[in-house]
Amino acid sequence: MKIFGVGMNYVEHNKELNHSLLLMTSQRDPIIFTKCDSALLRPGNPFFLPGYTQQCEYETELVVRIGHLGRCIAERWAHRYIDAVTVGIDFTARDIQRRLTKDGLPWDLAKGFDGSAAIGEWVPFSEIENLHDLHFHLDINGQTVQRGHTADMIHSVEHLVSFISQYFMLKTGDLIYTGTPVGVGAVHIEDHLEGYLGDRKLMDFYVK
Repeated sequence: MKIFGVGMNYVEHNKELNHSLLLMTSQRDPIIFTKCDSALLRPGNPFFLPGYTQQCEYETELVVRIGHLGRCIAERWAHRYIDAVTVGIDFTARDIQRRLTKDGLPWDLAKGFDGSAAIGEWVPFSEIENLHDLHFHLDINGQTVQRGHTADMIHSVEHLVSFISQYFMLKTGDLIYTGTPVGVGAVHIEDHLEGYLGDRKLMDFYVK
């Protein structure tokens, strides 16, 4: 199983992190990074706050799961390769990411650590009416802290599937975290996180 992340796929989030040179347009390629399989945090399991970061932040995202083998997939057929969607969190050691970015280094230590890819319960793709009109949000301790709408993506889900498949063979069970909207923030021990797709709660766990 491979886990793909997409960086800076919402304009307002890019502004939030002061990526003034990366307010991307559809003419620019997506920014892709990967996480190892030990990064996966399965539904209901607690997230253990790493001791090597002073600023671990949530990034709530729509996550899609690949249903069968594909390579060099045409964008118009990309939806056929998705078998389920959910809400996930790409946990990021923001202080480490800033240091790596400043030094021109990859984000692996900030993005790919164990437990950094939380997922919720899966919704079969057959139940999704419109991939371009999905609303999702994250509540922490009962308060909504982040909202997203797939219509605001710079690169659509279909484009991401197609683009990634030009470089990597997509296999059954591979995951794509499609990018986070504005509203990221730090998590703390004993925080209670609940992730929703529309009004359907798919994710529920605690920070330890």
